[in-house]
Amino acid sequence: MAAKADADGDDQRGLLAAGEHDYNTPDDKMRSPSRVQFDMTPQVMGDTVGAGDGPLPRHSDQYSYSDDDDDDALHMQDPLSRDSRHRVPLLTDLEAPSVRVANEWGGDGGDEELAAELRRPKSGLKSAFMNMANSIIGAGIIGQPYAMRQAGLLAGIALLVGLTVVVDWTICLIVINSKLSGTSSFQGTVEHCFGRPGLIAISLAQWVFAFGGMVAFGVIVGDTIPHVLVAVWSDLGNVPVLGLLTDRRVVIFIFVMGISLPLTLYRDIAKLAKASTFALVGMAVIVSTVLIQGFFVPSDHRGSFSLPLLTVNTGIFQAIGVISFAFVCHHNSLLIYGSLKTPTIDNFSRVTHYSTGVSMLACLAMGLAGFITFGDKTLGNVLNNFPSDNVMVNVARLFFGLNMLTTLPLEGFVCREVMMTYWWPDEPFNLRRHVIISVGLVGSSCLLSLMTCDLGAVFELVGATSAVAMAYILPPMCYIKLATPSWRTYVAYAIVVFGGLVMVISVIQAIGSLTNSSGEPVKCH
Repeated sequence: MAAKADADGDDQRGLLAAGEHDYNTPDDKMRSPSRVQFDMTPQVMGDTVGAGDGPLPRHSDQYSYSDDDDDDALHMQDPLSRDSRHRVPLLTDLEAPSVRVANEWGGDGGDEELAAELRRPKSGLKSAFMNMANSIIGAGIIGQPYAMRQAGLLAGIALLVGLTVVVDWTICLIVINSKLSGTSSFQGTVEHCFGRPGLIAISLAQWVFAFGGMVAFGVIVGDTIPHVLVAVWSDLGNVPVLGLLTDRRVVIFIFVMGISLPLTLYRDIAKLAKASTFALVGMAVIVSTVLIQGFFVPSDHRGSFSLPLLTVNTGIFQAIGVISFAFVCHHNSLLIYGSLKTPTIDNFSRVTHYSTGVSMLACLAMGLAGFITFGDKTLGNVLNNFPSDNVMVNVARLFFGLNMLTTLPLEGFVCREVMMTYWWPDEPFNLRRHVIISVGLVGSSCLLSLMTCDLGAVFELVGATSAVAMAYILPPMCYIKLATPSWRTYVAYAIVVFGGLVMVISVIQAIGSLTNSSGEPVKCH
């Protein structure tokens, strides 16, 4: 029996509670039969559920808004070992183990399903926070000073705060929409609302954003690690064979294929929690470095300021793309939701609020420190503005490069699961296919990283297209389709219009800047 939290006395759950009250389905058949969330540790009740009793009830009219004990969630251990024979899709499997056990126990293959579900590694709230925050505070944070330069100081601050609120809401909308539609994936929700064209649109947006992130991370590895190696060993370039490590292309290939690829071959995102913890520590070092070393930058490295740079600049729409690239984690929000040991709306919203809030503060600190220091000379990768012989900056470059090597697999997970869900949704896990797709994704993104070093252009283009579609267009459009009219649906309409304008204007400006070729070309560092 499900333990349902008492939500009757809390009428102010705001936008998250919309999923419980605003659906307009004619009957309960549109709701997923496995949307019930349990707050207890999975248990097998052999004495009370016999073979003749059949499966437990699979339906509920309300969601569980349980305030779970975090300690219990964080310390529940998976009792069984890993079994590679079963494919359990990451993007589509949203049920907690207890839900799947209760739904299937007593039916055909109940023992096998129980074992398969309990073998899957799960994460507690702290690990989920680490994964989501790492997904946000990744490559995008290094471009926040560049976003300030594009938007202007005052407009940049306002955009960063405002977009954080919007992104926080639309991340939660993805889970709410899945409950309203009776589907269990972002792709499934969009397909339910808009048919085959919707499935193609969301699959393409998710894949392009994640793959663009992989390319950006490779570029950053080439921008950072060679500087560190030369700083540690000044004569490295004259050493036979090892001297190749001063070439950014060689470094990208060796480090991405040697470190990121093995991590990408994992099947479960929960196994990357420790890497995400390390990555967040590294980002704290990077932000601190920019804050401290900005005071000691030589005068010839500092830029100047004009009135537009201090207020509202002409590149405000490109800035939205850069900020969106940093904050959008919608493509792996369901990965994180599915990795929770107890995936309730309360738990997921708590993880989301903390992650976006901490990320906003970190991005504000980085953006203000970098832009105030370098002004109109601010680059897409602000670390490239510092002298190459700055010791503390080189330490930050090392942390940043290693951070990208551990963040790249998160995006690889998404690309792979989008492809598996689109082309092989009902097929069991196939090790050969898993390896081929993983190697192909990492290898192709590595190749593109070798061909470009303009990180700002990558941020702008990917952010203005796929990031805008996933954050500001598709989630609110689905909510409008599924929910009964209310003030929340009008908010959703406004966000859709905003996202559409940003996408069109940003793409036009990006194409215009490429065709005009104005300004100095970006040099590889």
